Amino acid sequence: MEKTMYENLLHEVTELIRNEVKTETIVGEPFELGEFTCVPVMRLGLGLGAGGGEGTDKNKASGTGGGAGGGFGVDPLGFLVTHNDQINFIPTHGSKGFSAAMEKLPDLLNKFMDMREKEKAVPA
Repeated sequence: MEKTMYENLLHEVTELIRNEVKTETIVGEPFELGEFTCVPVMRLGLGLGAGGGEGTDKNKASGTGGGAGGGFGVDPLGFLVTHNDQINFIPTHGSKGFSAAMEKLPDLLNKFMDMREKEKAVPA
């Protein structure tokens, strides 16, 4: 049996979702910041719409048509930050979210640079 236009459309949308929505989309790749390992955590939004129709006009001309659209949105929720045996979540939303993370960043960098200076000062 031949697939209808709508079945083909649904198949294409399903394949798009299968290829794009993965764990790596939600939990990003870890990166190092001095002694800290940071893992970005995201929220993924998905919106889809489709429609179609067919008809005949008063001159007995007939036709069919259809269309579809979709969109993805990625919203950073925060970072999982590990140091030694401690794990913290730094959110990017809320009254302390992203601004709090950005406020901590200079302190983290200063600590990292201080440690590097101390390592250089110790004779081998």
